[in-house]
Amino acid sequence: MVFNEHQNFNQWWLWAILLVISVVFGYAIIQQEVFETPFGDKPAPTWVLILIVVLFGGLGLLLKVFTLKTKINSEEISFSFKPLVSRKYTWSEIKTIKVIDYGFVGGWGIRLATKYGTVYNIKGSKGLQVTLINKKQFVIGTQKPEVLKAYLIRLSETNTVVKSSLHNL
Repeated sequence: MVFNEHQNFNQWWLWAILLVISVVFGYAIIQQEVFETPFGDKPAPTWVLILIVVLFGGLGLLLKVFTLKTKINSEEISFSFKPLVSRKYTWSEIKTIKVIDYGFVGGWGIRLATKYGTVYNIKGSKGLQVTLINKKQFVIGTQKPEVLKAYLIRLSETNTVVKSSLHNL
């Protein structure tokens, strides 16, 4: 019995914004360099336009690389926010867990020093809040809160350590 979840940045509006910005600035480069017509009343130098296209293209590539993977089984909770973080915690290290709606925490990605501790999320506002025995807290975002709750309840029926960790599911 294992819970697995793999998330990535696939919000259509995010990709639309990146595409529109890249197309507009790409058009500005072509207009200024090929047609030798300034783009706007106060045109930026072409190198600035190229830098903007490269930065937004790089941001798109970076967002494609970022993934949040969660795995929960009878022995541990593990997650990775690739390529930055990878963690594993055995059930004996965990004091409490609960599925929560943490609301908006200032964006997506890794959010430090929130009232929930560190929040690892790709989108949405639901996650698994984990409090460790050493009082450290963190939240792993999920797009499957109901499936996760049901899984944890089933797991707690056969694992007393998990059962003692469940908090207000």
